[in-house]
Amino acid sequence: MMRITLTLGDITEARVDAVVNAANSSLLGGGGVDGAIHRKGGPEILEACRKLRASHYGKGLRTGRAVATTAGRLPARWVIHTVGPVWSRDEDRSALLASCYRESLGVADELEVRTVAFPAISAGIFGWPVQDAARIAVETVNNTSTNVIEARFVLFTQDVLDAFTSAAEAH
Repeated sequence: MMRITLTLGDITEARVDAVVNAANSSLLGGGGVDGAIHRKGGPEILEACRKLRASHYGKGLRTGRAVATTAGRLPARWVIHTVGPVWSRDEDRSALLASCYRESLGVADELEVRTVAFPAISAGIFGWPVQDAARIAVETVNNTSTNVIEARFVLFTQDVLDAFTSAAEAH
């Protein structure tokens, strides 16, 4: 049975088997969590992402999908990159956000990972309302069949941690 844990902190310091990167579709680094993972993980992650782009992901990674690379210099062994959707007032994109979590857990299972750290996917620069992002994340992770034993949400600010705590308590 998987347990969900919540913590305030820096995902690049998480001592888990795999960290999930809220990546941009290019897989070549960016801002927020993506930039932090690439900076702290070092050039090995970028090199692995470039190899992915040169092979199966020539046009980049589609929203809601996930793929793994080395974690470079991070304490984790793997980085699972997933592209969250940009929030839209005009279109319900919640299925794509849920897919990020399901697909990441699927990749974790393929890698035989037992502990995974997630950020609040799409809740930063992609503008997803934090309470809704937290609800979708917690519900999806709770309802996904996986061999992962711990899904740890590593959240960067107290307000995001509070939203995830409320979502976890409601579930």
